[in-house]
Amino acid sequence: MYLSRKLLDAITTAEPVNGFTHGFYRYPARFSPLFVRAIIEKFTNPGDVILDPFMGGGTTMVEARALGRNAIGCDLNTLAVFLSKTKTTVFQSSEIAQVREWAQALPSKLNAFTDKLIPTEISLNGMDGRDTWRLRKAIQLSLRSLNQLKKSRTRNLARCIILRAAQWALDCRSTLPTIPEFRNQLMLASEEILRGATDFLEIVQSRVKNGCATRVTCINRSASTLNSHPIWARVGSPRLILTSPPYPGVHVLYHRWQIRGRQETAVPYWIAGTIDGNGASFYTFGDRKQKHLSNYFRLAEETFSSVASLCDDNSLIVQMVAFSEPDVQLPRYLEAMNNAGLREVRITSCVHESGSRIWRQVPNRKWYAEQKAGIGSASEVVLFHRKL
Repeated sequence: MYLSRKLLDAITTAEPVNGFTHGFYRYPARFSPLFVRAIIEKFTNPGDVILDPFMGGGTTMVEARALGRNAIGCDLNTLAVFLSKTKTTVFQSSEIAQVREWAQALPSKLNAFTDKLIPTEISLNGMDGRDTWRLRKAIQLSLRSLNQLKKSRTRNLARCIILRAAQWALDCRSTLPTIPEFRNQLMLASEEILRGATDFLEIVQSRVKNGCATRVTCINRSASTLNSHPIWARVGSPRLILTSPPYPGVHVLYHRWQIRGRQETAVPYWIAGTIDGNGASFYTFGDRKQKHLSNYFRLAEETFSSVASLCDDNSLIVQMVAFSEPDVQLPRYLEAMNNAGLREVRITSCVHESGSRIWRQVPNRKWYAEQKAGIGSASEVVLFHRKL
């Protein structure tokens, strides 16, 4: 398979993730939209079906719809499903205006000394300290104000504004902001998110005018059972599977924020209004400390067997993955893919000889490997597969 210089540059880009609705939330281990866009344009046509069985923050879904393709995504994580659904929703101008009016009125309502803290249905570890209770109160008051918005979809858009500002305020920060700083960040988040929603509305409308009306489906289930979903009887085989599965031996917190870099909290689920009662291993094919990572490779094979059963001879699987010990784990990963019914397609390019693989440095990564060796988890590899 030959890859152009343009596609290679998109794969290895270190540009920040932004544009359209990508700035709604900083999901860990995110794709670059430039990479996703280039892969979709290279290997699909308008109207084709694109699948992401580990959709995470929904980058594949957003870019697919923006390019006039139909997208199906799957994830175990209810936060991922909430984000992907909201980011791929086409909000009308009137709805964006309603959320803008709500956001402009919000800062004046965030008085930490009014009312009492209301108990939450989920545990909010780390949010009851002397330096965090005011932020918890401000978030709670922000969530309470959502009842001013009549539609659930506009409330979800507003939740993303709160989520974005709260992530800035709490996740992996050594020093927490003041309430005035949080109010200001809410306004900045609202400007970015509503601008992104407007840009997304305009691009999707332009595709519709050109005859590319699209549909996005976000499914909350394990990818290992994806082949049993009834949607496939209607849409047929996906032309492209574009995804980033969990990384073996690499610690990624998909389900928690870390307050002061130590205490894990379920605040994002509270803000999104979703449910979470699972540990980290639920989202990552098993504990990264497990000897030989046997659960990881078993589940990877099981999951990609389900994906392979959805493919036909025209389907291409493109995935980006990192390893804590690439020299050991990459061969095992490729063996799991082969056992799942997939064969690797090696690439040729203007700078790579035939049979090469493309590695990229991960900019500003927010995870670490249990053990570091060889190329290590600071790099990701792009793998291409087709059905055997």
